[in-house]
Amino acid sequence: MDGQQTIDRFRIAVLVPCYNEEIAIPKVIADFKAALPTAAIYVYDNNSKDGTAAAARAAGAEVRREGHQGKGNVVRRMFTDVEADIYVLVDGDATYDAPSARAMIALLLDERYDMVVGARKHREDAAYRSGHQTGNFLLTGFVTHTFGRAFSDILSGYRVFSRRFVKSFPVLSGGFEIETELTIHALELGLPVGEIDTPYYTRPEGSTSKLNTWRDGFRILSTILKLYRSERPLQFFVGIGLALAIISIGLAIPIVVTFLETGTVPRLPTAVLSTGLMLVAVLSVTSGLILDTVTRGRRELKLLAYLAHRAPGEERRRG
Repeated sequence: MDGQQTIDRFRIAVLVPCYNEEIAIPKVIADFKAALPTAAIYVYDNNSKDGTAAAARAAGAEVRREGHQGKGNVVRRMFTDVEADIYVLVDGDATYDAPSARAMIALLLDERYDMVVGARKHREDAAYRSGHQTGNFLLTGFVTHTFGRAFSDILSGYRVFSRRFVKSFPVLSGGFEIETELTIHALELGLPVGEIDTPYYTRPEGSTSKLNTWRDGFRILSTILKLYRSERPLQFFVGIGLALAIISIGLAIPIVVTFLETGTVPRLPTAVLSTGLMLVAVLSVTSGLILDTVTRGRRELKLLAYLAHRAPGEERRRG
């Protein structure tokens, strides 16, 4: 592939969600203008209290506003509004390496991937806090165990997408858990995806991160559990049913032994509790079986929506 010439034949949109990034956003725009000179750069201001919108407009980006607070809400609006063949999603904090976008796009086109993730490799000690590293490692391990391995950095905010991914992805998240949802959506449908190492830098002096290690970590973990329940309902509810059945049997054994020895049931409340737990266990397993059928139907609809769009490299080209 002739990198510069071939990539620039496609309509490329750089999507930058922003909240209070007045200091960093001019550098982000300048870097991506240099790396992708033919790309359209869209900055979506998410109720910033500083001069983010004015700074982005002065730097040459097309600025739009999303009133619903949260990164997931901004991404939903971006994916809905913007028309392109290839989409580059990047945070507006100037921590990601703009020149890596060309390699990510080339990989997406060469391999006909639907998503390429920029796995962060920090160049400075202050760029990636240890708490975030630990949380990312634990969450990545959980997703790998549950949905299969494809990425080493599921929380990266630097991604390249095909048009068919963007236009068939039902964004449900409202906040920073959007990266987790993007990852699990791709793994659940078995979409062709890739990953490439990219440098990760510290924020410009004077700008501050909006992430909270514990709060956002718990939100992401909650999102994973909710998606596990909705995408793997049989395993989820069978697991609950099995746990309840074991507790029920543990409570029932002494009662049965006493009944066989004496012909009486001395602990009636415990017997009722054991019976109730077993009934709930059966209902849980039954719910899992029903929801598994529903989930398969939803997955088929998602795949049909996905297949309605052309593969990467076959979209309408520039000129």
